Amino acid sequence: MLTSMLKLNPQSRSLRFSCLAASFRTATACAIVAAATLFGPSSLCRQVAFPAFSYVTVILIITGASLGDTLRGCWDAVCATVLTVIPAILGLWAIGTGQLTTPLTSVVVGIAAFVVMLPDHKTHLVSKRIALGQIVIIYVVAYDMGAETDPVMHPVHVAASTAVGVLACVIALLLPYPGLATCQVKKKCKLYADNASEMVKPCVKAFCEKDDTRAQAFVSQAQSLTTKGRKLLNAIKSKKETMKWETLPISFLKPYCMKTAEKLQETEMPIQGMLTALHNIHSFPPQILDQDLKDHLNKLQESITQTFDQLKSCMPFDLATFPESNLENLILSLHSFPQTHKDLPSFFFLFCSKLLHKKMTNNSLANPVSTLSDVQTNKKNQKEGLFEWISAFVMHRRFTLALKCSLSVGFAVLFGLIYSKQNGIWSGLPVAISFAASREATFRVSNLKAQGTVLGTVYGVLGCFVLEKYVKVRFLILLPWFIFCSLIKQSRMYGPAGGVSAVIGAVLILGREHFGSPTEFAIIRIVEAFIGLSCSIVVELMFRPTRASTLAKIQLSKSLQVLHECICMVSHCSQKECLGGGLKKLNANANELRKFIEEAEMEPNFWFFPFNGGCYNKLLKTLSNMEGLLVFLNHANASLQLENLSLDKLEGEVELFKEMIQPSIKCFERVVLVKSLSKLEKELQNSNACGTSSDLELGKLPISQYKLNTHGPNGEDKIDNIIDSYLKASYKLVFGEACEEEEKGPEVVLSSSAFAFCLRSLVRETREIEKGVMELLQWENPSSHVNLYEISSKIDALCNI
Repeated sequence: MLTSMLKLNPQSRSLRFSCLAASFRTATACAIVAAATLFGPSSLCRQVAFPAFSYVTVILIITGASLGDTLRGCWDAVCATVLTVIPAILGLWAIGTGQLTTPLTSVVVGIAAFVVMLPDHKTHLVSKRIALGQIVIIYVVAYDMGAETDPVMHPVHVAASTAVGVLACVIALLLPYPGLATCQVKKKCKLYADNASEMVKPCVKAFCEKDDTRAQAFVSQAQSLTTKGRKLLNAIKSKKETMKWETLPISFLKPYCMKTAEKLQETEMPIQGMLTALHNIHSFPPQILDQDLKDHLNKLQESITQTFDQLKSCMPFDLATFPESNLENLILSLHSFPQTHKDLPSFFFLFCSKLLHKKMTNNSLANPVSTLSDVQTNKKNQKEGLFEWISAFVMHRRFTLALKCSLSVGFAVLFGLIYSKQNGIWSGLPVAISFAASREATFRVSNLKAQGTVLGTVYGVLGCFVLEKYVKVRFLILLPWFIFCSLIKQSRMYGPAGGVSAVIGAVLILGREHFGSPTEFAIIRIVEAFIGLSCSIVVELMFRPTRASTLAKIQLSKSLQVLHECICMVSHCSQKECLGGGLKKLNANANELRKFIEEAEMEPNFWFFPFNGGCYNKLLKTLSNMEGLLVFLNHANASLQLENLSLDKLEGEVELFKEMIQPSIKCFERVVLVKSLSKLEKELQNSNACGTSSDLELGKLPISQYKLNTHGPNGEDKIDNIIDSYLKASYKLVFGEACEEEEKGPEVVLSSSAFAFCLRSLVRETREIEKGVMELLQWENPSSHVNLYEISSKIDALCNI
């Protein structure tokens, strides 16, 4: 197995080793719990009365196999214990342990769960899951034991069981050496730096290549590395919060690695821009390429490679010595200006190359374009913080979440106790420790949890059968199971939900003793788990009747609305920070749309119309492309404004561009919400039958007011003529005002060319949105003829009646 892993590429090898490290440390922590509870002194065993929850605590805390995660988990466990144990002592003392009944126990559990979930959402979810698990154990076991329960020592025993699990996690993360997230991120940064460097090389080679076939091969080579780089960046981002927990208690861990990670994340955008430019070059080599430009590009590529090597060392930025830049020579080597739209991709490639080098060698992480916007946003957030808190509570977000959790856990305990008083804990505990604060694909996640529970339970029963005579050492059979579960947690088939359920299912059987027949206990656990999952599904459907597919449609319309707002902000004369706020809003809406699409793809169709995930993903990709183009456009505009040019002379062409696509995007925003075209037609006919005239029936509705003004035989020429006119005006502006400052001329050439390229590309992406919306409506209305602009006009007709 080790030999096969060594043959893998560095990224795959790192992933496999991280999985093995996580499974090893989880097994070590569980072994420590087993040693303490099975072989420890009797005084300790009496205090740790619930070793099952010690194992559960280990599974909840050790997720990323890093010390930062564990330290944060320890703090979460302490907060959960304080939040739960002290109120439980008071509650049991006030109620009286002998007075608990099945309904009263479920009500008390529900109320306690509501109190735990109601505080601020900033409280980490692990803390709330541990607290919910403690609540279920404290009250259900107290009801089972009756008057024999000590109202003080019983919650203390639960706290001691939690503490053993926490202590085991800390020890496991320190053996044989500390598992630091900082070291993991450092490795990921090196891998990403190598990957990014390997992406830049074929990009430059493709641009300088004279043979079109060889150039396309280099482009494909660079494109193949994109997915790998994105995965590495996501892995780096996921450890950002964890590194803070490591740098606080350990003084020598300076945040150099964090700064390097942020610096590397900034390089993704310009590299993607270089790829976009190469995809739009019609033929290789580009017309602007000469030997002088080729030499400077090769030198710049070498400088970028050396800079990536420098960033891999994660040195402090004030001590870093980046290689000398050939950027100015590259810019000054430009002796031409784009004559037509066909020359724009080449200049955009150079603009992205310049942007990449500047972002890599600039020691300041702050973006000068968005700094003012960020400050204003922070001040606004501070002023409206109290109002947002009140409005959030009034809108019942946290209240609804707390009530949903309360009902789920409460009903799970109620029906679990009705089925089996002695084992009612196993219906509420799975619901408590797996409760999610965000939306999930309820049926799929519940199915994965059920399958994982069954797999782990069956494995535990088989392990008890194999080592029936060796009760004290049967825990060793869990070691291969940890490795298997660490792999299935990374798989699409089971994911984290199924993997954690499988681990817990096996641990609870093999990690305990004196609980009766393993087979009988396994059957009861499966039934109780099914009861708990059924209760959580029913409550989830009560509070979330709207399907994710419907929410995805609504969110798509919202995203198009924000995109329309961003297009309206495009201007040379606007303030630099205006578009920055719109881009953040667009990014947030696109991320929300992505979540709904992922959930909708996992939802079962039942009797509903199938979800067209492929079409939605195409639209999401187009929205992401347009977001990236707007980011580049914002950078180009900021560079132009720094030159103090008369940019108002270019505003006429920009307004023509906006007039081309604004009405269409507004149309898409409206028509995407239409569920049934036949129903829309009937509503229009009924309105006409009631004596209300419709301009659409008379053929008077101006359908063309929404239409993308690039259709027809001369449609392609319209945007090209606008761009060519923009380039002519830019040429006069550059060589009319900036010719006296020769060093500024090429800078303005690149920025104005990038601005024009983004304008033209935005029109092309708008066409892609039009195709996607048409495909979506045709999918939902297979028997109807889809005309987006006619549909929008009908909506107008109904709104004006």
